Amino acid sequence: MILRRTLLQATPTLLGAPALLGLASLPARAQAAFPSKPIRYIVPVAPGGGSDFVGRTVTERWGQVLKQTFVVENQSGGGGTIACQTTARAAPDGYTLMQGYVATHGTSPATRKLPYDAVKDFTPVGMIGGTPNVLVVNASVPAGNLKEFVAYLKANPGRLSYGSAGPGSLTHLTMELFKQQVSSFIVHIPYRGIAPAFTDLIGGQTQAMFPGLAAAVPHIRSGRVRPLAVTGLARHPLFKDLPTLDESGYKGFDAQQWYGVVGPAGIAEPIVRQLNETLNAALGASDLREKLSIEALEPNPMSAAKFGEFLRADIERWTKLAKERNIQLDS
Repeated sequence: MILRRTLLQATPTLLGAPALLGLASLPARAQAAFPSKPIRYIVPVAPGGGSDFVGRTVTERWGQVLKQTFVVENQSGGGGTIACQTTARAAPDGYTLMQGYVATHGTSPATRKLPYDAVKDFTPVGMIGGTPNVLVVNASVPAGNLKEFVAYLKANPGRLSYGSAGPGSLTHLTMELFKQQVSSFIVHIPYRGIAPAFTDLIGGQTQAMFPGLAAAVPHIRSGRVRPLAVTGLARHPLFKDLPTLDESGYKGFDAQQWYGVVGPAGIAEPIVRQLNETLNAALGASDLREKLSIEALEPNPMSAAKFGEFLRADIERWTKLAKERNIQLDS
């Protein structure tokens, strides 16, 4: 005991005051301010196209606010599964983020068995924004508005068909929701993407579809398809005369193509807060809003907690519909 006490008393002298000060400062130096290096931003689609455009446009402005570079990395494949697995397995330090969207964290979890949990395996960071789906019909369909189309549909049960971008896609589930609410039937014709679905709609092989507004705009403006209504709870600035399904009597019909930011589960709250606040600041810039309007995207900044609630609600909404319509696809 005497020897131990003697050593402890001697420690300051042996180490010296400068050494003790150096040890005391180690934790402060080890905890470098976030972010101290570029942030990896995974976009779960191939380069080019709307989702990639959104990711690159947003991270460019976000990086300016955050004062750090974002390195955009495209990881397509498996309908976003590969990107989701990569993100979920990354270190939860805030340096790996992913652009989640309605497929990866909405429709796919509702219709498929996935190698990831869309809620438990991720940290919600923030919402970017959304664009509505629009009900369009072939120009030859004798319906000038939503009411007339519903009447025409009910008068011709089973004789009309609609295209989608594929089984389980938002274009598929949105029309199934519509069929459920109007209590009528229309045959589903799935395609490998929205482009061939539009080709057959314009050619008259199908009569209706519920594409995202951005994909539909050129065809609407050319007069090759006729818009009848948009999803969402408010009219879209690009087509202010086009009513929503909600105001047309189909309450709560707010399906949308949305984009947000997630990271692996377990990111520390201070880092999430910093990422969320800077993302929201970037989305508030009028010039960024103008750039995103190319994709008919309306920014919708919200807190990380609120975005988490949004994710869970979207999954629950599509899961309920998939069960009711018996839509369950293989992984």
